[in-house]
Amino acid sequence: MERGWGEGGCRLLQEEGFSQIPTARPRRGRAKLPEMKLARCLQLACLCACALLPTCAADMFTSLLDVRQAIIVERKLIGHLRTYIDEEWDRLQDVRRFYGKVWRLHSELYGGPSDGLANPLLAFTLIKRLHADWLNVVYSHGARDNAQALRRSLEQEADKLPKAEDVRGAARGLMRLQDVYALHVSSLAAGRFRRASGSGRLADVYTSAVAAPLSGDDCFLVGKVAYDEEDYYHSVAWLQESVERFRSPGGGRSPENEGTLEDALDHLAFSHFKTGNVSRALSLSRELLHHDPLNRRVLRNVEKYEKLLVAGPPASPVRPAAKHVKTRDAYERLCQAAGPQAPTLKSAPLFCDYFTNGSPALTLLPAKREVLSLRPLVVLFHRFVTDDEAQRIKDLARTRLQRSVVASGEKQATVDYRISKSAWLKDSAHSVVGELDRRIAAVTGLNVTHPSGEYLQVVNYGIGGHYEAHFDHATSPSSPVFRLNTGNRVATFMIYLSSVEAGGSTAFIYGNFSVPVVKNSAIFWWNLHRNGSGDEDTLHAGCPVLIGDKWVANKWIHEYGQEFRHGCSLNPEE
Repeated sequence: MERGWGEGGCRLLQEEGFSQIPTARPRRGRAKLPEMKLARCLQLACLCACALLPTCAADMFTSLLDVRQAIIVERKLIGHLRTYIDEEWDRLQDVRRFYGKVWRLHSELYGGPSDGLANPLLAFTLIKRLHADWLNVVYSHGARDNAQALRRSLEQEADKLPKAEDVRGAARGLMRLQDVYALHVSSLAAGRFRRASGSGRLADVYTSAVAAPLSGDDCFLVGKVAYDEEDYYHSVAWLQESVERFRSPGGGRSPENEGTLEDALDHLAFSHFKTGNVSRALSLSRELLHHDPLNRRVLRNVEKYEKLLVAGPPASPVRPAAKHVKTRDAYERLCQAAGPQAPTLKSAPLFCDYFTNGSPALTLLPAKREVLSLRPLVVLFHRFVTDDEAQRIKDLARTRLQRSVVASGEKQATVDYRISKSAWLKDSAHSVVGELDRRIAAVTGLNVTHPSGEYLQVVNYGIGGHYEAHFDHATSPSSPVFRLNTGNRVATFMIYLSSVEAGGSTAFIYGNFSVPVVKNSAIFWWNLHRNGSGDEDTLHAGCPVLIGDKWVANKWIHEYGQEFRHGCSLNPEE
């Protein structure tokens, strides 16, 4: 069965004898009629507009720049909603005046000792009111016109609204942050970034100046995304938090909510069942029956759970295996580390110096070089660009950003293990791009002009934006990297164009160290050995951004054109 964003989607498997949640089910007492109309109008306008307009791309979550643009859109919608409220207030004032007039007639005249209907004028106005006035009030075009005006305002912004995939992508981003940084879900839902320490106590990973707690409905949506993907490890944690928040004072139904306490209980019960905790599934289903005692489907499930219930401790959810990161533990440990780590090779001296590389361009202003690792050789150049240069590069890229892709055979594709948007800048885009090329050539001693060097790639990361462990050099002869006909990527030069408050480090998995984001600095490393084979020690990853807006610029330098700059060694093993 196709799963969507409706009120159903709970897959109680038929072959196991469980009844499936219907795809559409009435919700009892969810909201008053005007609230329901407004909420439905907003939801339908959002969904229909995005479905009809092809420009409504479902990749807002992949770039924080797009998320910032969404703030402008919502600010406009707030203004439209204010106008709607004012118009509705005036209309309801008229309704209230009509109510007061009729109520006074009944309390003072019709219900009094004298026979009010003896007065023909009162008798006439009663007949006229019941024939026309009541219908004009009840079927007033004012409410319809106000709602239509609000709907039109929303439709004008439809091409800028997020789609369902954006919501799912943002939810996956939160779960990614939960996993990589071992965040405590209850604390995360409360707006705090904390993880359990070795003693079991919660310790702050990052203290945010702005608290942004999630509602029960917010947690339900995250849990349902995991649930729809059959990821019950995450759905249990988030749906449990949703239930707790729906139960709390003030956490009940709201017209804007997608889920309810009953929905959360329903999905959480089945999630526990799928993870082997039948007793918990049974208790939650019984609680659900208190809210909906005539629900035959839940009654049947309770009977099934009771038959399956056996003695012994309940099972705990198990985190699903990594699909793309075979070195997940090392990757997450390095991402969680604060600052650079000690070198793995104790005998290898690391150092800092002022570096000219024999280039006249660096004689008067040498580069500030810090050697971070010798195997693989990774060098950090401090203050490689200025604030103005970094801002100019970001400004040039803003209008060119598209969803980042990875090599997939001979083609390129978007994937969940790379969440960002990127743009390519030629040196003709602005003089600052050409200046960066000259500076990179000076510190590396390499030919970086196209096609020996790829155009400058500028990347902006999204919600939980990351790039899981990968090589920059091609590992397949059919890779798109070879389209330039200049060989493989021999080296990488990456510039941090922004700072972040937490997360976002570059982790070298086999090198066993990570490089935190240092604004305006640059990292350089060799991807290939001198014999042309790939250096497996360069396996690296972009850790998820926990807090902040991460921008980087990549310059990939190819083999051809470096013959007299980075030649082969006499040792074929090097």
